[in-house]
Amino acid sequence: MINFVQFGAGRIGAIHAASLAASDDAALRYVVDVNREAAERLGKKYGAKVVDTKTALADPDVHVALIASSTDTHADLVVAAAKAGKAIFCEKPIDLSLKRVDTCLEVVKQTGVPMLVGFNRRVDPSFRALHDRLRAGEIGEVEQVIISSRDPGLPPLEYLKVSGGQFRDMTIHDFDMARWLLGEEPIEVYAAGSCVVDPAVGKIGDIDQAMVILRTQSGKLCHINNSRRASYGYDQRIEVHGARGRLMAGNKTPTTVEVANGTAVSADKPLHFFLERYAEAYRAELAAFLDALRKRKPMPVGADDGRQALVLAEAALKSHRTGRPVKVSSIGGRRA
Repeated sequence: MINFVQFGAGRIGAIHAASLAASDDAALRYVVDVNREAAERLGKKYGAKVVDTKTALADPDVHVALIASSTDTHADLVVAAAKAGKAIFCEKPIDLSLKRVDTCLEVVKQTGVPMLVGFNRRVDPSFRALHDRLRAGEIGEVEQVIISSRDPGLPPLEYLKVSGGQFRDMTIHDFDMARWLLGEEPIEVYAAGSCVVDPAVGKIGDIDQAMVILRTQSGKLCHINNSRRASYGYDQRIEVHGARGRLMAGNKTPTTVEVANGTAVSADKPLHFFLERYAEAYRAELAAFLDALRKRKPMPVGADDGRQALVLAEAALKSHRTGRPVKVSSIGGRRA
């Protein structure tokens, strides 16, 4: 049995705790959260003790630190867990500062602990199948990747104020998917953003619409389109064009029932929110993490993947602000 301490008892924490409870190979031993009431509630539900960080990390029977707390705590917890010799499962992003991420990951490298970053879309069944068929050569060499990612509505303004902005908070998932599907690193980023859903978002320096073009050395292109408003539900689609054809993965709906009559052909709207849309992916993510731990193989989404997604987010933010394409190498390139 692999024992976990989980940092964070909020919305994402509840998802991970449920996944741990459903696993035959993992157990939630401790919950740590600044909100003691939330921690007690989650701990009681899943039979875990509520303790402080020092107590949890000092326990030799704890094997993994699952970090699902607020973003501003991630880097410090990663460092503390690495120094305590615990494997790490960290929600994205590792931090909002690339410099802080590099400092943090240097400690992970020195201690040699395994680390997964929570880009769970890579293990979504449909996206995973698309990726595997792409790598099997089904449509030949990749030429274009198109990623549509639209939220059903704006998060609370208080959240947006500390989120790091749309590129670091929302598009960062799509940057990771782009790298995964393109099969080579983007070298240039051009991004445009605007605020049309709520003027209050612009007043805090953020955007609610974005379009991004990524270009690789060989000329492969990726187009990412984001919106914080989709009146019909949580819109998550991928299309890949290749030399010999196209692969597509569409939205998930509550049912596949379709009605056709003299007026229209209609079907269910997409699932409303990411918690429902990616429920399977969260469970698969934990299973992949545990499998990598047991077999001592590389994590499906490693620490450097987390860093590189943030590099692309920083490049997109700079491009949006300057109105010009940005060379990825000017932001941070890759770690040595």
